Amino acid sequence: MNIAYWIVAGTLALFYLYAGTLKAVHSRDRLRPMMAWVDRVPLPAVRALGAIEILGATGLVLPPLTGIAPWLAPAAAIGFLLLQAGAIVVHLTGEDRRTALNLVLVATSAVTIWLATVWW
Repeated sequence: MNIAYWIVAGTLALFYLYAGTLKAVHSRDRLRPMMAWVDRVPLPAVRALGAIEILGATGLVLPPLTGIAPWLAPAAAIGFLLLQAGAIVVHLTGEDRRTALNLVLVATSAVTIWLATVWW
């Protein structure tokens, strides 16, 4: 289970580290081609989402790696699941109705939660 956790959680952490960094540093114009919803959300909220994603990615990796507060790993995965539930709502209420990636991230977060609780 340990190897499975690191594969799934590591992939999820890399995705959120990348996506969070994009949201935290790029302008709205550079984000628009990748994320159609950025025009409907204030830029400080986009930046905050980026910071949350970076912190969550860190929460998936550092606690199990160091053994300090390992309960943070499933908490980070639960946070990502809730984040994607909100993202699906944002996509469905806007013009961009593509939610396939969000559903994959929900499933991956759920598997990560399960692996983190079994591994922990």
